[in-house]
Amino acid sequence: MNRQPAVAGTFYPANPQQLENMLEQFLIEAETPAKVPKVIIVPHAGYVYSGPIAATAYVRLKPAHHSITRVVLIGPSHHVAFRGLAVSRAEGFNTPLGLIPVDRQAVQALTQLPFVEYIEQAHAFEHSLEVQLPFLQKVLDNFSIVPIVASDATPEEVSDVLGMLWGGPETLIVISSDLSHYHNYATARKCDMATSQTIEDLQYEDLDTESACGRVGISGLLKLARDKSLTIKTIDLRNSGDTAGDRQKVVGYGAYVIE
Repeated sequence: MNRQPAVAGTFYPANPQQLENMLEQFLIEAETPAKVPKVIIVPHAGYVYSGPIAATAYVRLKPAHHSITRVVLIGPSHHVAFRGLAVSRAEGFNTPLGLIPVDRQAVQALTQLPFVEYIEQAHAFEHSLEVQLPFLQKVLDNFSIVPIVASDATPEEVSDVLGMLWGGPETLIVISSDLSHYHNYATARKCDMATSQTIEDLQYEDLDTESACGRVGISGLLKLARDKSLTIKTIDLRNSGDTAGDRQKVVGYGAYVIE
């Protein structure tokens, strides 16, 4: 059983060549010499809106294209409410660029935790994970994924999962989240700058659903980062008013890294 794309043709092109070309352009424009991150936080809107911001994080993975072989991916649930974290029995996730295998052993290990369970409905139509996959396929070679959809989970629970799967340089952590929603441009800038400061300060207790739709995943990451004495930095902070939308009601997008 493989998960089929739910938002190809809407959030990003369904045509493989068009998708390749779009990703390539984003990455060229974002090119920057930097260290390879261990963790990235990236947005998950339609590519015309958030793709340029996501690319500033993904381009940093290119030097490790051969050495990153597993990606742990956590994104919020937009369609199904449940307690804890949801994994899938799928053996792979399809995109227009091909099939990505799931690390079944890691998924099985996670289900031993009382707050992790198989919930296929949580994955079937969820875009927060799906939109990250073509970017990963573009910048990495051969890798598997551990796809996790988060709903009502505590920072401690998410931190435990990330700690279990942290691994070494072969493992990348990707947290999928947009920032503020539907403020005017100036208000969104102010809100998102405050959220970014909260993230850099590792103050996960101060994040709420107004700050970031992926707050659950971010909060767990920040708790673990604090416990590990890691630092996180903002590498891009824009919104849909900067990319492809009007400035009356914008959605905020940030890219962050732990190196």
